[in-house]
Amino acid sequence: MTQAVQDLSAHTPMMQQYLRIKAEHPHELVFYRMGDFYELFFDDAKKASELLDVTLTARGKSNGEPIPMAGIPFHAADGYLARLVKAGESVAICEQIGDPATSKGPVERKVVRIVTPGTVSDEALLDERQDNLLVSVFQHADTFGIASLDIGAGRFLVLEVEGEAALAAELQRLNPAELLVADSLADLALLSQRKGLRRRAPWEFELDTAQHLLNQQFGTQDLDGFGCGHLHAALGAAGCLLAYARETQRTALPHIRALSVENRDEAVAMDAATRRNLEIDTNLSGGEENTLLAVFNSAVTAMGRRLMRRWLNRPLRNLATLNLRQDAISWLLVDYRFEPIRQTLKQVGDMERILGRLALRSARPRDLSRLLHSLATFPSLQQQLAGADSDRVQALAHQIGEFPNLVDLLNQALVENPPVVIREGGVIAAGYDEELDELRAISTNAGQFLVDLETRERERTKLSTLKVGYNRVHGYFIELSRSQAEQAPADYIRRQTLKNAERFITPELKTFEDKALSAKSRALTREKSLYEALLETLNTHLTELQDAGAAVSELDVLTSLAERAECLNLCKPALDTCPGIDIVEGRHPVVEQVSSKPFVANDLQLDRQCHMLVITGPNMGGKSTYMRQTALIVLLAQIGSYVPASRCRLGMVDRIFTRIGSSDDLASGRSTFMVEMTETANILHNATANSLVLMDEVGRGTSTFDGLSLAWASAMHLAQSVKAFTLFATHYFEITALPETVKGIANVHLSATEHKDNIVFLHHIQTGPASQSYGIQVAKLAGIPAQVLRLAQEQLAQLEAGSHAPVLIAEQPATAAASSTPPSGPQQSDLFNAPSHPVVDTLGELDIDELTPRQALELLYKLKQQI
Repeated sequence: MTQAVQDLSAHTPMMQQYLRIKAEHPHELVFYRMGDFYELFFDDAKKASELLDVTLTARGKSNGEPIPMAGIPFHAADGYLARLVKAGESVAICEQIGDPATSKGPVERKVVRIVTPGTVSDEALLDERQDNLLVSVFQHADTFGIASLDIGAGRFLVLEVEGEAALAAELQRLNPAELLVADSLADLALLSQRKGLRRRAPWEFELDTAQHLLNQQFGTQDLDGFGCGHLHAALGAAGCLLAYARETQRTALPHIRALSVENRDEAVAMDAATRRNLEIDTNLSGGEENTLLAVFNSAVTAMGRRLMRRWLNRPLRNLATLNLRQDAISWLLVDYRFEPIRQTLKQVGDMERILGRLALRSARPRDLSRLLHSLATFPSLQQQLAGADSDRVQALAHQIGEFPNLVDLLNQALVENPPVVIREGGVIAAGYDEELDELRAISTNAGQFLVDLETRERERTKLSTLKVGYNRVHGYFIELSRSQAEQAPADYIRRQTLKNAERFITPELKTFEDKALSAKSRALTREKSLYEALLETLNTHLTELQDAGAAVSELDVLTSLAERAECLNLCKPALDTCPGIDIVEGRHPVVEQVSSKPFVANDLQLDRQCHMLVITGPNMGGKSTYMRQTALIVLLAQIGSYVPASRCRLGMVDRIFTRIGSSDDLASGRSTFMVEMTETANILHNATANSLVLMDEVGRGTSTFDGLSLAWASAMHLAQSVKAFTLFATHYFEITALPETVKGIANVHLSATEHKDNIVFLHHIQTGPASQSYGIQVAKLAGIPAQVLRLAQEQLAQLEAGSHAPVLIAEQPATAAASSTPPSGPQQSDLFNAPSHPVVDTLGELDIDELTPRQALELLYKLKQQI
């Protein structure tokens, strides 16, 4: 391709034009408009042929080799663009802007827009269920600045985080369709593997340039009014992002009218592992089935469903906001008020994205039709919300407002069922514009004129085969069969010869043709002008319409949460600032819905007197479910939702951490155990006394003594130094000794019972440690061969008969806790031989009958010292 660009003279003028345009867009696939097709050449054609499964052909030659070419019909471009965008490709749309009739050489062409995964706004290219975000990342000193833009909605956000772990968590939350990073960051492990990565030059993140661009966009002198003037890293990212959006859209972006700052202290922090383990909106297999979002997202509008996803991924710590949401849900539940409101909301279209296309001047006729139907529902909504004693509902009703003038305008301007595009006309209603009506009348009367002309000419010429017709190529004509063509009158001028007929034109028909075709062309031009004027008028109300759309989205989410509260038997949690979690008969919201058996509810209480529960019990007994349901109840409470419990009180949690399950990270060279320890280290470093920590089977990825020691030390640190609200599940029964010596820890277990060599899980939390793990019984349920199970039972009996438990250090003063370690002894356990201990060895060799009382006392002191 490079050689072809360098040797332009070797190509036709049209190919020279293409190569110049392609040189300006080396990283995009260029859709080069030729008549009714978009054509691609060279490597673009090869890639498109592979991705789109279209035929690869050739056109001309370059350096003696055929030039690869592939094409797609322009009227079907949306479907092909959607596939390319999904594959992470960007496309430069190159249109003909010159007049073919007056052009000498190739028709003038230029790139009118660039379609990229993060900047698409076309309805056909977007998933209505989730935000489509363009994200930019910039590092300034030790701080990462993050900017995100939903170009379809005009939502522009910035935030700053410290450290790669926090950056990874935010990127997982945002899930960008396209990610812009400086070259210096592009090789960072957590960025380099992301889909849609775009390398940008470092100067595009320069602070002064960013501030100038942002002030120009918002019409401001400085950015202090947005509360972000001091966020240098975030502003650098925002500047690069805005410049990229302008570059791709090739138009003004009036719907991007503010910059919002996300403060991490306002939300519950969750790292990437926690989001993954809790399966908030994506399950462990990568789908959306059986996730919290799947259960709770009953919103009836597309924009409401996207907002619900954002709420679930960003629980809040602002008690005032959460109380307003709770009060709104309570009001909606009275007399099932939410039901008629939801029926009305079903008629509201995706205003958020419609208004985005309106601002970008790419709105189609059916967008305006959906906007009309949406605005027409607002009076009904106002009646349904009237008199609400919820402050939040009142505020939303005021923000939604009514738009009678716009409803009247759109009703008058649009036909009832407009076509998809304005290209062929038929969008503007009759009676809206007098000039358009007149031009249409000429075209409408053309049919009758042609009928009358045909009748008149048949009578005049006495030629039975005469008929009057029209086609797009040759216009109007009089057609005679070949046998009667020689009898044509002298005023008939031959226009076209066919195999079995001749076509003629007369001065009268030519005069009519000029008038009719001119009227049709002028009517289409007039209609397009009226449509553009309509878009312009609507854009003058863009701000109010965006505010109304945002309010409708929130109302949809609140009514959805009310509907879930009623249908799923949820309770209103009591929220306060007093640390602690008190849940009565809590349930896992997802497991409860997918399980065919009645769900066993369980209680949980954590406070400053008891802030850690050590959970034991069999695998499959419900430990993980119990832990996860606690986190999900906390998460739901802190978005303002009702929760699956009979009663719940919650002090605001600042962070949720999980260390659950096993996985490796082979791409980064990390084993399963390394991943486990990395996640554990993140928790131990960053958890606070107001955090909720879920620790499941810490230390199981290494040797028994190593794992036990790490689990014991981690539990001690969380209990004594951090004092976080912790659920610590383990199969190391030695950990259950901690409550005897460490304050703030209690034992609970999941119950199970044996019946005829089978195990029955009761899924009920009881106080105290479990008596055994039932591992062999669970293995039997998994289908382990009977012979293997017998051998395991025999070995277990030998181990239990000959083994002893390692002794753990009793409680130390808080200042010494960090240095406390299990006693010295064997560092590696041999699972098939009982480990030795000096005290046991001494006692085994001792002849007690030969000891004097003084010797016995001295030996006792010695043994005590050894222990």
